Amino acid sequence: MDIFEKCRKFDIVDQLKAAGIYPYFKELESEQAPEVTIEGRRFIMFGSNNYLGLANDPRMKRAAIEAVEKFGTGVAGSRFLNGNTVMHAALERKLAAFKGREAALVYATGYQMNLGVVSALVGKGDVVVIDKLDHASIIDGCKLSNGEIRRFKHNSPADLDRVLADIGPKPGKLVIVDGVFSMEGDICPVPEISRVAKKHGARLIVDDAHATGVLGKGGRGTSEHFGLGHGDVDLVVGTCSKSFASVGGFVVGDAKIIDYIQHMSRSMIFSAALPPASVASISTAIDIIESEPERIKKLWDNSNYLLKRFKELGFDTGETQTPIIPIIIGDDTLTFSMWKALYDAGLFTTPVVSPAVPPRRSLLRVVVSATHTREQLDRALNILEDCARKVLNGRPAAAK
Repeated sequence: MDIFEKCRKFDIVDQLKAAGIYPYFKELESEQAPEVTIEGRRFIMFGSNNYLGLANDPRMKRAAIEAVEKFGTGVAGSRFLNGNTVMHAALERKLAAFKGREAALVYATGYQMNLGVVSALVGKGDVVVIDKLDHASIIDGCKLSNGEIRRFKHNSPADLDRVLADIGPKPGKLVIVDGVFSMEGDICPVPEISRVAKKHGARLIVDDAHATGVLGKGGRGTSEHFGLGHGDVDLVVGTCSKSFASVGGFVVGDAKIIDYIQHMSRSMIFSAALPPASVASISTAIDIIESEPERIKKLWDNSNYLLKRFKELGFDTGETQTPIIPIIIGDDTLTFSMWKALYDAGLFTTPVVSPAVPPRRSLLRVVVSATHTREQLDRALNILEDCARKVLNGRPAAAK
């Protein structure tokens, strides 16, 4: 059998394009901002993870340009060999201090980070236990390891307790959770998860990809949000592509653990290092977050306003507690139709269907930023209300 046969039979994209409802790979013609240009038209952007609005901040651009002028456009090698600069080391020290940990390690992407960290720590005879809704990069890291994979019910410390008890005391055990879940915006009950992990002698990793720059008074993530100490969460991981408005991934924790990961993580060792422009922009983002806490306050003001208005309009927003606000529709076809109506009206959202979410849980993912104005939010709300009336027969939660 020709291994390419599956490719030739793959026609769902053609069907969606023919129906005029293919929503992916849109080509932006402007920078990431509260309003963007696509296909020559202006859109209110509700689909970006640019939480604090730093992606187009002049200070970020200036730092990137200066780094390129000094270090060039790339490092042409792995951190393990020639690709490690003084900028990379300085950024890791700054990240560790920002997160209140001994040491940090930076990767080229958040996806590579989870692959590398999990596969370095989990080996044959070990068990990794994950939330059923953990991010794909965590799942893939688990698959890449040689350990056994077990899952527990979403955000359920009680079910985690059951799973860990079933595993028993002998194997090495690693629990991994998202601090904020990326599709529906709910927050992991980290204190309770931590207590259960400790009870069974398991180590805990929290992925703060969507919590860094968002949760906690200083934007330091779930540990700051819950008032947790170093002993409560063993390692914190995250990305640099959201609040930090660049690209990359990181892990922070005890120096000895980070040193081990640095020398055993294949996705770091066998990948080229972050380019200088990215390193400089991440470092600048941390400086801005620390010096301008009002950005986090504005993000939450916008998020709370939008969520309140969504509920008043009758939208099913699930259990969100963050600036990630799902509009749960339930039916795939209705979800794509609603996306198309919003897109035609100048509002950019993200349709999410199974397997990214459970079956019959299709949704439109809305993300608000600190730099959206109240006028933009109100304009978007008017578009949403009008499109729901046309597409969902006037009932925003029609497909529940």
